[in-house]
Amino acid sequence: MINTRFSCVGCGKCCNDHHVPLTLAESRQWAADGGTVIILVEAFLENGHGVPALQFEHARRRSTKVPSGTTHAWLAVTFAAYNKGPCRNLDADNRCAIYERRPLVCRIYPAEINPHIPLRPGMKDCPPESWEQGTPLIVGGQLVDSELATLIERSRQADRDDIQQKAAICTRLGIRTTALKGDGFATYLPDMQGFIAAANEVCDSPQAAPDNTPWGFQLANPSTARILLEHGAALSQPDDERYAFIPLQIQD
Repeated sequence: MINTRFSCVGCGKCCNDHHVPLTLAESRQWAADGGTVIILVEAFLENGHGVPALQFEHARRRSTKVPSGTTHAWLAVTFAAYNKGPCRNLDADNRCAIYERRPLVCRIYPAEINPHIPLRPGMKDCPPESWEQGTPLIVGGQLVDSELATLIERSRQADRDDIQQKAAICTRLGIRTTALKGDGFATYLPDMQGFIAAANEVCDSPQAAPDNTPWGFQLANPSTARILLEHGAALSQPDDERYAFIPLQIQD
């Protein structure tokens, strides 16, 4: 769609069954308020294997380099609000109880943060009438809402600024397995008190040395596993009830 208008109609559908990406500061607040944070991990090899060339720079800037086997990988970590059913802050009238301090991604929705993903109204939860009125978002294929553009850039910058601390929090929680970008997600539901303690430890020591903990890949496709081994990467499959691997491809 070249031209896109949007107006929220308050249906609340986007506040149900969505894991909402959070900045590091938002994640700490979410956990402190009694919410659950899920951790999603993906990576691609240092040489770019696992990510399209046109997307490499964006993906690299929101990642941190970590060792894997005899090579290195670019690791991206997402902390997200875990919402199974309605968001814990959604009231009976489908209104947000923390609207004035709602997460950045909630303020950006339904726009996309990734510059390589176009906004497709048909892929969103919003009903048709949301797209028939309201403020122009995209005109001639270009984002024209300056306030929204500022929020998107804030989100992208937070991804870049937070990544090393997010990776350090992961290793303090014993998380050392990642998915290959585009192949799946390695997901973890940590104990929240442990998460808060790890986050406090990392964030209270911002000048700590870089974390050189080695990481391994779990993969959906055996042929992909052979390729990564040829590149020198390590494979891993943790035995942890907190962990689940979500494949994005059908296994051979």
